Amino acid sequence: MKAIISGGGTGGHIFPAIAIANALKKRYPDAEILFVGAEGRMEMEKVPAAGYTIKGLPIAGLQRKITIANIIKNLQLPFKMLKSRRKVKKIIRAFQPDIVVGVGGFASEPTLKTAAKMGYPTLLQEQNSYAGLTNKMLAQGARTICVAYDGMERFFPKEKIVFTGNPVREVIEKIYESNVAKRFEGTLADAKTAIEDRSDSRQKGLEHFGLDSNKRTVLSVGGSLGAGSINRMILDNLNFFKDNDIQIIWQTGKGMYEEAHRNVEKGNYGQWVKIHQFINEMDMAYRAADVIISRAGAIAISELCIVAKPVILIPSPNVSEDHQTKNAMALVEKGAAVMVRDSDCHEKGLGELLTLLNDNEKMATMSKNIKKLARRKAAESIVDEIEKIIRK
Repeated sequence: MKAIISGGGTGGHIFPAIAIANALKKRYPDAEILFVGAEGRMEMEKVPAAGYTIKGLPIAGLQRKITIANIIKNLQLPFKMLKSRRKVKKIIRAFQPDIVVGVGGFASEPTLKTAAKMGYPTLLQEQNSYAGLTNKMLAQGARTICVAYDGMERFFPKEKIVFTGNPVREVIEKIYESNVAKRFEGTLADAKTAIEDRSDSRQKGLEHFGLDSNKRTVLSVGGSLGAGSINRMILDNLNFFKDNDIQIIWQTGKGMYEEAHRNVEKGNYGQWVKIHQFINEMDMAYRAADVIISRAGAIAISELCIVAKPVILIPSPNVSEDHQTKNAMALVEKGAAVMVRDSDCHEKGLGELLTLLNDNEKMATMSKNIKKLARRKAAESIVDEIEKIIRK
């Protein structure tokens, strides 16, 4: 088994790609897997850290904000695309894959389009309820399109669509099997007990981050690149955590880390605020948290359903067709999450957080409801589809 997996740019593309690779290696220990990403993007660091080889293409995305610098970058795109196609053609010819998988992101387009033209079978994995531009362009040449939402025939040929769910990191899957998650399968009283219980799973997470097991704990994660509005809500209200004796694990992303770190140190908030540019041990952060504040990206939603913790979703307004709000509302309508609009989060977000933390019954109900939405073993289902393609 030889597979090329292409895509990236954000954790929402990279982590599913690595999950698929891990599932392939689990089923085929001798499988050869090569990643193809975009030079200078996050995948060039995260993929090797996961133990896989990656080759970078000189590809970039269209800059939508009109500035002189962005106009120049956009004028360079056709040349970068041409160079990327030439490079990936050599990569494919040398590697001779049995399958080429695309997960979205800049590098997917030249990789899968070139592979299809060369006669290699391709499979797409679309994470979102609103299909990305790259995958919509690649759908015609793909043998199979794996999706995580109903109604995707709006974007793709119906006969190619297979509902698999979104692959998540293996360490996140394991949380589902924890004692706390299992208790949510019982009565509401059992679930309330689980919220109040200082379980071994939670304790391990708290110890990992040097946190106090007697304090309420919040995890704030705005995606792998950070979320400016969520970060600003926390940064401008550091006293909130001190005054309410709440501890927070805060992933800022790269852009705001330095400013946030300075303010936490300057105000001596370190006892309550544990700040990280990026959290590599996200499973430990999920285990430690009593409540999670998150964006509503497709992979985030998939992980949160498996983790089964109360969650406040603050959808990003900077996405096509406002699909993060649609993702969030799908949970809200089932009593599985609280949603705060991005424009309201600075004013209302922490108030909603405190209200939720003070209502154990609501927290228990939300945990029970969100767990019902979990879709497990998605990566294995995608490997099933890869096998079907190869056997044809």
